[in-house]
Amino acid sequence: MRRYGLYDATRGLATALSAGLAGVLLWVATLVGVQTVTHFWESMGIVAAAGLVVALSQVIGGWTKGHGVRVSPGTFLLAFVPVLVCVGWILVATQPGNGWHEETVVRWSHQLGIFGLVHSLGLWHGVLAFGFGLMLGLTLDTVPAPVEPLAQPVPPARRRRVDELDDAAANEPVTAERERQAAYDGRPHTATVGPRRRRTPDDEDVDE
Repeated sequence: MRRYGLYDATRGLATALSAGLAGVLLWVATLVGVQTVTHFWESMGIVAAAGLVVALSQVIGGWTKGHGVRVSPGTFLLAFVPVLVCVGWILVATQPGNGWHEETVVRWSHQLGIFGLVHSLGLWHGVLAFGFGLMLGLTLDTVPAPVEPLAQPVPPARRRRVDELDDAAANEPVTAERERQAAYDGRPHTATVGPRRRRTPDDEDVDE
């Protein structure tokens, strides 16, 4: 387990820093307030950013291990999009003030028989915004870096054939030299001899 020491320390430090930053963002959201429609959505955006920061801290932990960061399409479609619709519906229906969009969503909620649920959950609009940001961050994923595929094992029969071809290629110069020597040995041996010489009475060699 010692090999995870650096990773655990990095992940723990990133999580602690993200929690501190999220706390600061929540405090800023309280300063903005929710008295008006503009302030309401500004506060919800800040709270959602706090949730996003917490989720990104886990992505950073995997990124430090050499993993690549990607967007998970399945998580985005199956988890984030439904959360986006539900949270958006509730926040629009419970925002302060009166607008055509709020009245429309409230009317739809009454028609669907879910206004009581929407109103109850709307009391926790800050929690909903935080969860929205958290879910957005969870759409990011870390995957191991691609690894080069291992070489396929060579079958024994093919390996023997390759070895035979390698041996033949290595012995080719020796085989050619032996063939040239055998061809040379098969020819009759001849030698070039000069003109025969005879001795004269004066012991002088004279060419015949």
